[in-house]
Amino acid sequence: MYTAQGRIDQRQLLDDYMPLVRRQALSMQVRLPASVELDDLIQAGMLGLLDAFKRFDADQGATFSTYASQRVRGAMIDELRSRDWLPRSVRRSARDIDRAIWKLEQRDGRAPTEREVASELGIELREYQQVLSDTNNGFLMTYEDSSSDEAEASRLSESVETSLDPHDAWIAGAERHEMMAAIEALPEREKLMMALYYQEELNLKEIGAVMGVSESRVCQLHGQAVARLRAALVSIDD
Repeated sequence: MYTAQGRIDQRQLLDDYMPLVRRQALSMQVRLPASVELDDLIQAGMLGLLDAFKRFDADQGATFSTYASQRVRGAMIDELRSRDWLPRSVRRSARDIDRAIWKLEQRDGRAPTEREVASELGIELREYQQVLSDTNNGFLMTYEDSSSDEAEASRLSESVETSLDPHDAWIAGAERHEMMAAIEALPEREKLMMALYYQEELNLKEIGAVMGVSESRVCQLHGQAVARLRAALVSIDD
């Protein structure tokens, strides 16, 4: 990986780690809207790989492969955020859902149903489910990013530097045990969906086949589950 002069051979680096970048891009793409191009993710990932070479410090305890994997993924996420492809109106709707769920849970002492949340928001159930589908496409920071061994190793070697928006901050600031407790408190159907998505790493279509529902319905359930988790982990202003 080094030249005869002891310098990093970037061409050899790109050749050796291209499969890693492509795997990361493919894994992320299946969780994103169809408008996101695989080549764009790969290009961002390659830039993240080069950045990893510049920043890597073997004395921090993480292997380069682990560190590079986190930098590659972080670069892809930064690229997606820079596009700001989720409209402000959808972000506002997501915050309204968070507040409604939090209010109903405080009042009733249990997880509200979708119909109850829709009623609290003053909209029809079908409209609420459409909002869930829309907002779900904006959740780029996932549970495994905050709890994996790779994420822990990366923090030893300078975490990926990303600026979190209000939608993402809840996951980055949550302690792992709080997250696990919040997931455990989810309704059984949503808990199963989260397990299939994050632990078994199935995509939405595969989860739909397991659960006997459509892919769009899985998307709604995921949006609902994430909203419940945010309501549980973030202080909601009155």
